[in-house]
Amino acid sequence: MEEATRLPTQKADDIEVYSTKVSCKVTSRFAHNVVTTRAVNRADAAKEVSFDVELPKTAFITNFTLTIDGVTYPGNVKEKEVAKKQYEKAVSQGKTAGLVKASGRKLEKFTVSVNVAAGSKVTFELTYEELLKRNKGKYEMYLKVQPKQLVKDFEIEVDIFEPQGISMLDAQASFITNDLLGSALSKSFSGKKGHVSFKPSLDQQRSCPTCGDTLLNGDFIITYDVNRESPANVQIVNGYFVHFFAPQGLPVVPKNVVFVIDISGSMYGRKIEQTRDALLKILEDIKEEDYLNFILFDSDVTTWKDTLVQATPENIQEAREFVKNIRDRGMTNINDGLLTGISMLNKAREEHTVPERSTSIVIMLTDGDANVGESRPAKIQENVLSAIGGRFPLYNLGFGNNLNYNFLESLALENDGFARRIYEDSDANLQLQGFYEEVANPLLTSVEVEYPENAILDLTRNTYQHFYDGSEIVVAGRLVDEDMNNFKADVKGHGALTDLTFTEEVDLKEMEKALQEQDYIFGSYIERLWAYLTIEQLLDKRKNAHGSEKENLTAQALDLSLKYHFVTPLTSMVVTKPEDSDNQMAIADKPGEGGHGPEESVTAAIAYQTSYQPPSSPYYYVDGDPHFIIQVRGKKDAICFNIDEEPGTVLRLIQDPITGLTVNGQIIGDQGNSSNSKNRKTYLGKVGIVNSPMDLRIEVTTEKITLHNGAAQSTFSWLDTVTVTSERFSVKINREATVVSFGKGITFKVILHQVWKKHHIHLHFLGFYVLDSDKMSTKSHGLLGQFFRPLAFQVSDLNPGNDPSKIHATMLVKKHRLAVTRGYQKDYRKDVHNGTQVGCWFVHNNGQGVIDGVHSDYIVSDLF
Repeated sequence: MEEATRLPTQKADDIEVYSTKVSCKVTSRFAHNVVTTRAVNRADAAKEVSFDVELPKTAFITNFTLTIDGVTYPGNVKEKEVAKKQYEKAVSQGKTAGLVKASGRKLEKFTVSVNVAAGSKVTFELTYEELLKRNKGKYEMYLKVQPKQLVKDFEIEVDIFEPQGISMLDAQASFITNDLLGSALSKSFSGKKGHVSFKPSLDQQRSCPTCGDTLLNGDFIITYDVNRESPANVQIVNGYFVHFFAPQGLPVVPKNVVFVIDISGSMYGRKIEQTRDALLKILEDIKEEDYLNFILFDSDVTTWKDTLVQATPENIQEAREFVKNIRDRGMTNINDGLLTGISMLNKAREEHTVPERSTSIVIMLTDGDANVGESRPAKIQENVLSAIGGRFPLYNLGFGNNLNYNFLESLALENDGFARRIYEDSDANLQLQGFYEEVANPLLTSVEVEYPENAILDLTRNTYQHFYDGSEIVVAGRLVDEDMNNFKADVKGHGALTDLTFTEEVDLKEMEKALQEQDYIFGSYIERLWAYLTIEQLLDKRKNAHGSEKENLTAQALDLSLKYHFVTPLTSMVVTKPEDSDNQMAIADKPGEGGHGPEESVTAAIAYQTSYQPPSSPYYYVDGDPHFIIQVRGKKDAICFNIDEEPGTVLRLIQDPITGLTVNGQIIGDQGNSSNSKNRKTYLGKVGIVNSPMDLRIEVTTEKITLHNGAAQSTFSWLDTVTVTSERFSVKINREATVVSFGKGITFKVILHQVWKKHHIHLHFLGFYVLDSDKMSTKSHGLLGQFFRPLAFQVSDLNPGNDPSKIHATMLVKKHRLAVTRGYQKDYRKDVHNGTQVGCWFVHNNGQGVIDGVHSDYIVSDLF
């Protein structure tokens, strides 16, 4: 993580960065990071200030805000194509600059700059999230520290909460010795909580006692692991679960490994030397029960042995001599090199020349593209997929930048492996060894994670070719039944000696205790972890998909990226910023590894454009206890009121004699409190929509959606994802909302609120939203419909009263003077789970004075 203000040599009248804070909260491996930098322009003229952050390539940006003189400019995540069109329009005005690009091995750089007026302050805040992956027995958080100047208030704060308990925690800085770290660094852990703090004073930041420059320039790395008394751990929050699996103490499964090595002319010199060094080190680590062979390819293919041989001391010595004599020559025949290695593994298995309970692996290293023999990437993929047949994984190592990394990645992913770029550097041999260490010790093969039938929805990947020692399998999903008391998960796999099944049973009452640790749990963290993992896996699948399958995977990943506000390869973060004369639009994209090296993945830009702020659109909805919220056309403020009636009462929400549309809603309540009607909370439980000219009735309840189209009837569950369309209307159903449209200009949305059994609300309920009323007539009536026509009101005499958060005021409306109170309600149109706060003036006594007549005028006999 890097915060940097790109400036010339600092002077007293230049921009001063006076605060840089990095706040990291990790809950169950899911990290939520906020980087905040504050600066002030001490010059007597406007200056440009830049904000740089280096974040992990595996992270997704979730928010960016810019605050200048107390005014905040937020970021919005949009579909990349939409943002691109806005951007291209702005680019035609000629001003652009890079924003997000790959930066080194593990990081990508986010950069944004803005002009700051003399004397003004600016705050940059970037939020990103990632799932920390366990590697070689630990989780690692990698923060880049490079403020480029002394910062008065510099701070890194990391809070870790792990329900399994923390077994080790460490923090190290590459730019400062442990002696000098002194009081600047503190780290501690106890039970489920860990804490790391790095707060160097100005003197501790100086490169020498009298220097004005900083020594903070490098990596700050936090590593930790959790207790593993049980091989598995399941956590459930708000209907979403995550299942971590990492058994210990199992014998290692013997492996049959074939190294397929590129020795073409481009490997000349340092690359071939480093490859030899790495292979010699790997030979030291190979276990005697393993089998191995080397396949070398240039224009032709050379094998060390005709078949796989056991890693006996004699064979290892012979292999060392073979490796020492590897020389570069010729061109690049990837296809034949791989097929030779795969065939050798298949033959060894068929002829039983390797142990029955062993497992096979292919590791290929290349530094270029295929250019002899079969050189078409698609055909090579087809050949390799057919030859492996799902029996073992293929791992591809791409050496340097002069290669088609996307091809290597696609090839590995569709054969249950992964690709890794080996950077041309002095430690390339260590990078190769490091990769081998990750896959050196398989503990289980053919791993399947199973859950009770029909109990789980939206499951992430749950089958794996191998489980390697030091890693972790993570599966997430949703529970169908929120009221279930017990949750059972089985993990099955083949071990070195026997087949194994690990069963984890969870008592949901015990699980609720985790929710008491609210200080460390941010929001719906398991739901966001599930979304992160799902998007990551959909994007991987998409790399090898074609046609409608690719379109479907893209649509799913895009939908989740937008819903959870993640900047992924399908979305962009758009920030509109102030400028002297125009507005700037910053677009943050997510770069990939690219085809031929990091320099091709610079995909984002800042553009300058005039910003147009449309007036806020009117909205009308009823949600909660039933709260009616009205954003009146042409007004910046909203009005809200409640209707207090008995459960079973049906209210007329909309009736339009011109379009023939009627919407009614039935109230439900917590029957357990029926004796105390004054305190009883009631909600919307059923919605009936009637279109008389179409002879169409739609009934939405908390259990199902029923369409009566003439004499025909269709019934759908909330678990269905379905779209019903005709020439004159459409109904879209998913697990969270039903959207009904009658052409352009009339759209309603019914949201399902699913409530946990033990929640203080004991029942599921609905919210009804008017998304578009342009084609509804001004003759509309009903508790919502009457507000489709303009309403004039004024608010005055504001008085904080006893509670400063509840401002009292007087509203002049329809010739009435009403006592109103400032309040806040939730709007769930865009975020079904969390909602967004909406400020409104609350009208008491069932809306009397702001609605026409009295509320009982709107009670009708039944839903239709």
